[in-house]
Amino acid sequence: MHSIHSSETSYSEWSSVLARGNFVAGSHPAGSSRREEYAEATRLAIIDAARRLFSEQGYFATKVDEIAALARVSPATVYAVSGGKNGLLRTLTETWASAPIVSVTLEEIDAEQEAESCLRLVAASCRRMREEFGDIMRVLLATAPHDEAVAQSFAMATARYREAFLPIGRKLVELGALRQGVDLAQTLDVLWFYFGYSGLFTLRDDNGWTYDRAECWLYEQAARALLEPAGREPYRASPAG
Repeated sequence: MHSIHSSETSYSEWSSVLARGNFVAGSHPAGSSRREEYAEATRLAIIDAARRLFSEQGYFATKVDEIAALARVSPATVYAVSGGKNGLLRTLTETWASAPIVSVTLEEIDAEQEAESCLRLVAASCRRMREEFGDIMRVLLATAPHDEAVAQSFAMATARYREAFLPIGRKLVELGALRQGVDLAQTLDVLWFYFGYSGLFTLRDDNGWTYDRAECWLYEQAARALLEPAGREPYRASPAG
């Protein structure tokens, strides 16, 4: 089983460092000034505060004053640094949509020679993305139907999400492991059905499944729907990182 867990410091871990006051000059590229480092620390503290409050209270119920208080800055600083709540949610959307885990997973899939391994990587990546960014996705899913600007940002993020399945589908076609009659278009639809927003949220949030159980089940069902059954092996969830 391939592991796609990155050794890089996660967004939440970095925010925790800021919260503990352990931000140091050495954590930024050489040549940055102390003022630049402080500005970046302030920006990240504001983003982290917004992420927490949006997740706990909802986007509409959260006030800029509350974000400022949690980040220990003035409300004017929140507007100056981020453009307010809408700008903060756009930043959080970009943080999720451009996460390095996507490109890393696609590179690993491109090097694979077995369709089962490709789907295992997809399942593990989906699980990891949900663990790291599920709170942002939930906020967007709840907010987009009621805010046009958020809906536009979310639509662009969703388009990028779906586009990531295209090279995966092409790889499965190239490997010649798809069930008879399953073409690229159907493959992409099936991948989105199992590894889009609803699958893990339903199993994890609504049904109370563990991430391990949900990851294994989604892989098994996607493999059953897409691949010829001969030689398919049972799946075990990726190890926690």
